Amino acid sequence: MRLVTHIALTHIRYRLRQTLVGTLGIATGVGFSVMMAALMVGSQRDFVATLVNTLPHVSIRDEQRNAASQPAEAAYDAVAISGLRPDENRPGLKNPLALISALEAWIPGAVATSVNTRAILRYAGRDLTASVLGIDPRREPNVSSLAKNMRQGTLEQLSTVPNGLIVGDGLLNKLGLRMGANVALVPVSGTPLTGRIAGVFHSGVRSVDEGQIYTLTRTAQVLAGQTGLINEIRIRLDDAMASRDVAALVEAQVGYKALSWQEANEDLMSAFMVRNIIMFTVVGAILLVASFGTYNIVSTITHEKTRDIAIMKALGLSKHTVRRIFILEALLIGLLGAVLGAVLGYLMTFGLSHVEIKTPFGDATTLPVIYEPLHYVGAAAVAIFSSMIAGFLPARKAAAVHPVDIIRGAT
Repeated sequence: MRLVTHIALTHIRYRLRQTLVGTLGIATGVGFSVMMAALMVGSQRDFVATLVNTLPHVSIRDEQRNAASQPAEAAYDAVAISGLRPDENRPGLKNPLALISALEAWIPGAVATSVNTRAILRYAGRDLTASVLGIDPRREPNVSSLAKNMRQGTLEQLSTVPNGLIVGDGLLNKLGLRMGANVALVPVSGTPLTGRIAGVFHSGVRSVDEGQIYTLTRTAQVLAGQTGLINEIRIRLDDAMASRDVAALVEAQVGYKALSWQEANEDLMSAFMVRNIIMFTVVGAILLVASFGTYNIVSTITHEKTRDIAIMKALGLSKHTVRRIFILEALLIGLLGAVLGAVLGYLMTFGLSHVEIKTPFGDATTLPVIYEPLHYVGAAAVAIFSSMIAGFLPARKAAAVHPVDIIRGAT
């Protein structure tokens, strides 16, 4: 094995310029692959984190996923009933306190009740429809990032300001509101009331910042025209990625529709899947192109060392040994390129993380990147594997050379 290594290193050193070109080609492929993966995965996780922090991981609503089946439908396969008017039931979750106690017993996370309704916000002659969420300020920090997203005021001020409202900064700017301003809330059904701006938040999601209002539970119940109403339970899990499984278990337990954040954003998750496929395709193409450099180098070495191969085989080296020599050369070039590429990828990723971007939609920010060891290991592994494959064909050709033909000048 020492002889094989010595010969392989000698060949690599002899063609130093081509070796450096091939190594730099692989290093460039690995470096750009790591950088692209860090940027695309980082931006995706940053967006998902913003989305997840804005929405509840799981929300339980006072509705059924499917209409209740009728006895005739269960008895006869040919029967299908539609347009049946249900009984007039009092809206809201039944016995919400018991539901919370049952859920808190096994759910790995926090649970909070809320009242979800809609109202028209009227100020200075302008009307804007908004979603109103009645919350408990004591439980809210456990299930959302509202307290961290506050720009003006605090979450606790909802309890001290009469009919206090916390609005998004987008809504504040759209209507020209200010802290302490009185606004009229006109509900779809119920009693109109006058609220006061007690705080301003910024979530980073435009639809939320321009169309979401937070208030106390009892204020939202007045807007909905029903005292004691609780029509939503929001859950924040320790592991946000387990939301889909937990939602299925919750729905089976309580009977109400439980919606995970993944299900609420299915189109977006599908777009991310397509984006990941594109990313891995581009990364694979970059590494494949880099492997052709290794193939070219090993092929050139094989062609130039034809007589040396004949001498080695004449001295007793087997074709398997000759094959190992050239495969080892490709492996060493791929390994060196992978190491240099990992360093290059880290430096480029580090540089991108300090690029400041200014947009008209918000404050200046930097590119979201992620330093994931798996990206480095994966890119290096693909580069080394590609180099070995690129070196296999020339190695196979070198091992098949007959020494007598070469010595006689037949090749």
